[in-house]
Amino acid sequence: MSKVKTTLRQFVRDWSVEGQEERNACYNPVIQAIEKYFPASECDPSKINILVPGSGLGRLAYDIAQRGYTCQGNEWSLFMLIASNFILNKCCDKNSFIIYPWIHEWTNNKSHDHQTSAVKFPDVCPSEGPSLTNFSMAAGDFLEVYATKDVFDCVASVFFIDTAHNIIAYIEKIYNIIKPGGYWINLGPLLYHFADSAVESSVELSYEEVRQVILDFGFVFEKEETDVRTTYIQNPQSMIRYEYDSVFFVVHKPSLP
Repeated sequence: MSKVKTTLRQFVRDWSVEGQEERNACYNPVIQAIEKYFPASECDPSKINILVPGSGLGRLAYDIAQRGYTCQGNEWSLFMLIASNFILNKCCDKNSFIIYPWIHEWTNNKSHDHQTSAVKFPDVCPSEGPSLTNFSMAAGDFLEVYATKDVFDCVASVFFIDTAHNIIAYIEKIYNIIKPGGYWINLGPLLYHFADSAVESSVELSYEEVRQVILDFGFVFEKEETDVRTTYIQNPQSMIRYEYDSVFFVVHKPSLP
């Protein structure tokens, strides 16, 4: 049930008007960085290959592809994959479906109406507009799916790297799959999803340590902000909201000599 509730809230975050504020905070800095380092005035966006790991319901990857870049989303969760397939391939009209994502929240409601408030989706219809032949989704474990080196011009990760059992393995994989001269753009906290698990191992580094690992693999920092205020699948009407001081960085994989 916990995963079902999270998936319902992902519909709000990624594909509703109510999720626009969260998307602006989390996705806009990433998209702006992509457009800065791969400007359409200097390159053919369709020749720029971008990966969005942990893509959830696919909105960030979709928005990147809408700007002409070749983009692939990668997701492991079956719940997210089923939902993203429905959004991307089965929704034919804008705001054609209604969900009640907060119906299971019995605390911190200012009004009964807030608990039963409806959300329409999708706020944009993926089937409208030009055909996105440059957009795809790949199912599976990030560490296993991507085995070929030097494939992507850019990896754009949002609220992703702390989903690893071993964050060092994620950083190594990202370094390997990025082409020389390519970029890794990241935004998110370090919640470490397996930190409290009694049955699954987890490596939890501070951001200072993560930063050093990134440097040790050979990345060069181009931009870094350590206090980006963001939320994640929050109920905007609730009496309690969690806010992250997320880290946003852009790092560069040096070109071959």
